[in-house]
Amino acid sequence: MPNRQDLAPYACMASESRGRLYAEAESRTRSPFQRDRDRIIHSAAFRRLQYKTQVFVYHEGDNFRTRLTHSLEVAQIARSISRQLKLDEDLAEALALAHDLGHPPFGHAGEDALKEVMQPFGGFDHNARSLRVVTLLETRYPGFDGLNLAWETLEGLVKHNGPLTSSMPAYIGEYQQRHDLELSTWPSAEAQVAALSDDIAYNNHDVEDGLRAGLFTVDDLKPILVVGPMFDEISKRHPGLDPARLIHTVVRELIGAMVEDLVAETQRRIDEAKPKSAAEVRALGRPLVGFSAQMQQADRELKKFLFAHMYRHYKVNRMTSKARRVVRDLFTLFLAEPECLPEEWRIKAGAKNSPETALLVCDYVAGMTDRFALEEHRRLFDLQVTP
Repeated sequence: MPNRQDLAPYACMASESRGRLYAEAESRTRSPFQRDRDRIIHSAAFRRLQYKTQVFVYHEGDNFRTRLTHSLEVAQIARSISRQLKLDEDLAEALALAHDLGHPPFGHAGEDALKEVMQPFGGFDHNARSLRVVTLLETRYPGFDGLNLAWETLEGLVKHNGPLTSSMPAYIGEYQQRHDLELSTWPSAEAQVAALSDDIAYNNHDVEDGLRAGLFTVDDLKPILVVGPMFDEISKRHPGLDPARLIHTVVRELIGAMVEDLVAETQRRIDEAKPKSAAEVRALGRPLVGFSAQMQQADRELKKFLFAHMYRHYKVNRMTSKARRVVRDLFTLFLAEPECLPEEWRIKAGAKNSPETALLVCDYVAGMTDRFALEEHRRLFDLQVTP
């Protein structure tokens, strides 16, 4: 494991981890955070990310990103940033790999559908479900449910977007009662890095996927701060570059530019705040990791552009409309007829239409891949298909 002298004083020190909810002997060959990373990679929920999509349904094309490829890209960015800032790379990587474990099938469309059908039963939140996955739903070990991750990993998973000080999803509040994750403070610098690495990967790769799908053009992107000038710069540096190479080159250099900006701005904040420990990072009252004002503006402009030109494009709308119907149909049927659930789920169900059954059905549907959800829908609703 990294030596303490290899890391900055404000990094999370694996040797000083607050441990796990259920006591376990430490590994002789891996730090607690390396062990967490490995447990996440070997989980069933992580494998399912291969067939869970971000924007495009899995069969739309093999080249579009899935939750799995996205998570790997986030992890690579998070490790690079952490290395430059002398943070614990293994913790940042574990958080990057775990951050999408709670997402349902069909990306935002599936999440919107579950929020709608779960509204009478306490709602749906993918962050809370990520916590359910790693503390309850994975059943791999004889001594406990979940993956029994280190405190720092759970803290970063729950608080990656900042403190939870007011209303929070029910499961997070329930878990907090038995395992205090200090929800009112900021998370570690490693968790903040993982969260912003998600933004860097998500925005830039959606640009690439959107261009490849023909949802918008390079010219449409020209007015956006940082992005437009980058296309002009690469075109001048490599005149006559074919469109595919141009897009790849721009996306690669945009990621590099955002990483460099984040490292420079974070270092400026470190020099100003002078945190001497991870505890001081949590108690700072504001994020330590972040973009410069100019890059924040570029990030906002790009998000706004992608929302209008990609996530609300009519081709995507048609696909997501179908996806929402699939999720709603499955949830509604299983809630009213829990006897249709697979045996291992049916025996845990309560009465039909009860809150207990709704939560169980939500876990079952949210755990589905795009492919399995479509197949399950055909089996249950197509009268020509054998169940």
